[in-house]
Amino acid sequence: RVQLTESGGGSVQAGGSLRLSCVHSGPTASTNVMGWFRQAPGKEREGVAAIYTAGGDRTYYADSVKGRFTITQDNAANTVYLQMNNLKPEDTDLYVCASAPGRPAPAQPLQPYEYNYWGQGTQVTVSS
Repeated sequence: RVQLTESGGGSVQAGGSLRLSCVHSGPTASTNVMGWFRQAPGKEREGVAAIYTAGGDRTYYADSVKGRFTITQDNAANTVYLQMNNLKPEDTDLYVCASAPGRPAPAQPLQPYEYNYWGQGTQVTVSS
């Protein structure tokens, strides 16, 4: 079965950096997109970044993270990364990786409904 395993979260001070990793395992063929989302208790899940994995490496970012976060992929390792720089206290959240194997490339890659597999998440805490 498809599994997504995140790592790399932690606690940093404002202005610091973290690099999140997401390993995509199982029947991952025909995966066209992978994304990172974040969610705080009681709030809706927010799309942070996404990357088209089936050629072109096109990326998408939420306005709140543009210029600070970078999503990349290592196809050989079935891993997607999220480099987060200049972190702010409002970036504090549970960061969750998502994929959509078997689905066509989405029109809205930052929308949760475009994905059908989710990881457990890794916590990021930014202090001021």
